[in-house]
Amino acid sequence: MQTAVNNTTALKGAEFLVKNSDPKEVFIPEDFSEEQLMIKEMAEQFVTKEVTPVLDRIDKLEEGLMPSLLDKAGEQGLLGASFPEEYGGLGKDFITATLINEALGSGHSFSVAMAAHTGIGSLPILYFGTEEQKQKYIPKLASGEMKGAYALTEPDSGSDALSAKTTAKLSADGKHYIINGQKCWITNSGFADVFTVFAKIDGDKFTGFIVDKDTPGFTLGAEEHKMGIKGSSTRQIYFQDAQVPVENVLGEIGKGHLIAFNILNIGRLKLCAAALGGAKKAFDTTVQYANTRVQFKQPIANFGAIKHKIAEMAIRMWVCESALYRTAQLIDNKEQELVAAGKAFNEALLGAAEEYAVECAILKVNGSEVLDFVVDEGVQIHGGNGFSDEYVISKAYRDSRINRIFEGTNEINRLLTLDMTLKRAMKGKIDLMNPAMNVMKELMSIPDFGSDDEGAFAKELKYIDNFKKAILMTAGAAAQKLMMQLESEQEILMDIADMAIETFVAESALLRVIKLQAAKGEAATALHADIVRTYITDAADRINKSGKDAINGFAEGDEQRMMLLGLKRFTKVEPFNTKDARRRVADKLIADNKYSF
Repeated sequence: MQTAVNNTTALKGAEFLVKNSDPKEVFIPEDFSEEQLMIKEMAEQFVTKEVTPVLDRIDKLEEGLMPSLLDKAGEQGLLGASFPEEYGGLGKDFITATLINEALGSGHSFSVAMAAHTGIGSLPILYFGTEEQKQKYIPKLASGEMKGAYALTEPDSGSDALSAKTTAKLSADGKHYIINGQKCWITNSGFADVFTVFAKIDGDKFTGFIVDKDTPGFTLGAEEHKMGIKGSSTRQIYFQDAQVPVENVLGEIGKGHLIAFNILNIGRLKLCAAALGGAKKAFDTTVQYANTRVQFKQPIANFGAIKHKIAEMAIRMWVCESALYRTAQLIDNKEQELVAAGKAFNEALLGAAEEYAVECAILKVNGSEVLDFVVDEGVQIHGGNGFSDEYVISKAYRDSRINRIFEGTNEINRLLTLDMTLKRAMKGKIDLMNPAMNVMKELMSIPDFGSDDEGAFAKELKYIDNFKKAILMTAGAAAQKLMMQLESEQEILMDIADMAIETFVAESALLRVIKLQAAKGEAATALHADIVRTYITDAADRINKSGKDAINGFAEGDEQRMMLLGLKRFTKVEPFNTKDARRRVADKLIADNKYSF
């Protein structure tokens, strides 16, 4: 039935396009251990008890409040959960660290401060620092005694980070680097004690530095007034002949890009986790409102239009969650494999995250856009009240918007998704050429309509396999036709990336429901099946649209007609009553008065 090769070993990065996973070997949220669930509950309780009651005070940037909350999180071990024990952390695995990020994701501005501190504020030193640097900073960052920040962006260099103008010049006595320049949009800058800063030595060697806040010549600008995450401290920082000791160079001189881009891989997955946590909280707020808001003598949750929204919000979250933890396990397994091969812990995690950089980019796009969808529909269900500051959904709406810009814009991540995939193929890390050629041969053959007796989700597995063929056909033809010109055809690249994103998350959800059904039976997983079948039915149309736009952008004549026919074949799904499926899903959520999947 399927041309993709079935394999029972872990997929390499981006290999989901050409190989299938065994559902039994895929990690799903239902596999969390008791310990992981306890840690998640502790993190959720922290937000409920410590953060939610003071959200208005946080948004007013009350002096000392955010640092004090980070101190409390440090006391509970939440700041250093994933740091090695020898540096004051708890040494938890990557899946547990991801779960903590999700659990803390409903904390609005606090979630941003927390993620910046534990991620980009600490990890560059943990993964690239010398032993002396790690011993000096990491235990204090793990406890919260020190707060961390990350300074990469400049007024004229955002996505194009390597065009930064901040300079570093060795002093005459060779003891300091003299740094000049400015950085902007620096999260936690108002209270951070230590900054990872990037500057060019001798005008061209892009390099990382550890800069303490009391460094002579280092100053802060005023707090930025932002559309959302108002409680997150965001300032510009300035360097005027700032003297940074030579021992504070981070990593190798001229290799700062390795720090910047490798840290972003992990950050993208963690952003997805936090966005998912925020989406679940916004959903709970919304369904509870829909159950209590009465119009036309009944709760608005009774109406089909509202049920459609409630179900679709939950469907997108469940699918996103499936892809998130599938990838977290892939990274966790690869990390363990590299440690077993003799790699140091920092090299192991960085290597694992780099292996799955494509999947991390996909998750960043999907997670941030799922959150945006959920809060937008949340405001709509609240009606006029959703536009009022008295209702927390308005804050969720404003705070969510930054996530499509953080950690590389979604446009950049879409372009990276295909760019990194093609580079992996060119380096021989994955074989795209042969599967793509097989798809082109298949286009010339009589369609295989398959059989109807191949298991509960045989049709859906066939659909996913065909989605992959649609991607291979479109990307292969575009690469062959446009060659070096392809990288400048960003619209085509983003269309193909959208096809890949839809396919990866849909496949992840399908693998999850197959594994669940094997464990719990058909009756217990009927609603999960509704979720997956609804998503795949809609995804087929979205993949078809993206594929058409891409093909029409570079092909014409007989080639165009043949590929459009192939696309139609590869995105064809049987009719499915998504209206009734959504109603069944919504009825469960409305009865539970919360997200309960």
